[in-house]
Amino acid sequence: MAGAAAEIRHRTVEANGISMHVAEAGGDGNGRPAIVFLHGFPELWYSWRHQMEYLAARGYRCVAPDLRGYGGTTAPPEVSAYSAFHIVGDVVGLLNALGLDKVFLVGHDWGALIAWYLCLFRPEKVIALVNTSVAFMRQIMIRAGPDAVKPTEYFRRIYGPTYYIVRFQEPGVAEKEFSPAKARYIMKQVLTGHFPDKAPMPEKPEPADDEPLPSWLTEAEVDYFGSVFEKTGFTGGINWYRNMDRNWEQAAPWADAKVTVPTKFIVGDGDLTYHYPGIQDYINKGGFKAEVPLLEDVVVIPGAGHFIQQEKADEVSKHIYDFFAKF
Repeated sequence: MAGAAAEIRHRTVEANGISMHVAEAGGDGNGRPAIVFLHGFPELWYSWRHQMEYLAARGYRCVAPDLRGYGGTTAPPEVSAYSAFHIVGDVVGLLNALGLDKVFLVGHDWGALIAWYLCLFRPEKVIALVNTSVAFMRQIMIRAGPDAVKPTEYFRRIYGPTYYIVRFQEPGVAEKEFSPAKARYIMKQVLTGHFPDKAPMPEKPEPADDEPLPSWLTEAEVDYFGSVFEKTGFTGGINWYRNMDRNWEQAAPWADAKVTVPTKFIVGDGDLTYHYPGIQDYINKGGFKAEVPLLEDVVVIPGAGHFIQQEKADEVSKHIYDFFAKF
């Protein structure tokens, strides 16, 4: 590490009609653009704690909000209030509220999808992007072409009706699996690679005391995630999935648009997203580059799973630093 550990500061910002809890680290950036971090499901600003410390210690201003429906940020009751357009609007509203004209952007999981949408809709706001886990996949993000299939139907055809994205669509079903009363156990299971991608979550009230955590995760960190989701529940984040078909439809005007922001992409070779049918050929053999013409680098990290910014914290932080330092 360079220098002392960065202090994490917290505040609430009014943006796009909601209140957003924002964590910040670092100073004013010494003239450098700020870095904005967008988390995924089921996560929080806290997923970026390592990157914020690393990059703030190297002179960057780091900004990580709890996104709509998460943590200390407003969670509207209506399912329709969680579309990608709402969430992109939240991010743009946050930049405006903080007086940030253009920023570096980092995304993971759903945050990566929102980052792709932001770079399509408002590319002038993003200097450069480091996206992790989820590649730009037009067929599930944007209705394009006469044979287009809704994303929920696409996943149902590939993985069947028990796949988590399909199961999440009916209000109340996912909430039974993701009970706030079991939040700590759920977070421990999900973070350690037991994500309920196909089968329902096990009806097990408590984890066994002797289940070891991986070296990159502590009990205190699990406690932090668990304590927040005990209070908020998981419905806000689950509602993002319930808007996948809506996002796909509403993004149709961008059917032919490319992502024209300088980009670096990082994924673990054990990430479930790196094992979608055909995805590795798409990422590594030119299809991805065709959609993201300014894609400069693809990094596949051996032995890493889905929560790559936590599992391989220093490695991911260094990749972000090295890429943004060029601008």
